[in-house]
Amino acid sequence: MTGSNAALSGLRLIAHPLRLRMLSLLTGATLSAAEIARELDESQPNVSYHLRRLADGGLVRLVDHQKVRGGIAKRYTHDSDSAEGMSRSTTGEMRELLSVLAREMTRRGESYREGSTHAFTDAHVSVTVEDRDLLEAATRDLGRRIHAAATTEGDGPRVWISVTLTLFETNDEV
Repeated sequence: MTGSNAALSGLRLIAHPLRLRMLSLLTGATLSAAEIARELDESQPNVSYHLRRLADGGLVRLVDHQKVRGGIAKRYTHDSDSAEGMSRSTTGEMRELLSVLAREMTRRGESYREGSTHAFTDAHVSVTVEDRDLLEAATRDLGRRIHAAATTEGDGPRVWISVTLTLFETNDEV
C-alpha cells in the first residue's frame, strides 16, 4: 500500500459497514461499481471510492473489463485468502472491526428465514495454545470453504446464508 492509502490499512480497511457488505457481495460474484451500487442501493461514486480502497488493500482483485454504453466497466471479485495478511493489526482496529461485524449481524438478522435450519456456537473459553492454533486454522479453512461454495455453480437449488465467525485471544476471563 502506498501514499494516501497507507493510513487505511489492516483491519481498519474492512471495519466499515459498506466495505464489509461489498466484500460479502463480491464473494462468489464478479461485479462492477455500478452493479454493486444498484445491489446495495448506494451511490456509484461512493461505491467506487470504497472499491478502490479495497483494491488498493488487496482485498478485491480486478477480474476483467466490460464495455458498457461507450465506456469500460472494471469488474472485481473478492478472494477468500485476501485478508490473511491482516492477522497482525492494532487493538483499536480489531475492536472497530468487531463493532462493525456486530452491527452487520444485526442487520442480516432481519432477513432470517423463519423455520430454516441453522448452526450456532458462542464461546469465551480457555484453550491450550495448540488447540488455539488448530481452531484458528479451522476457522480460516471454513472461510475458504464458504468462499468456494459461493463460487461453485451446481445444478441443485441455492439458498442464501449468513456466516460470521471470528476467533481472537482475550486478555481476561470475561
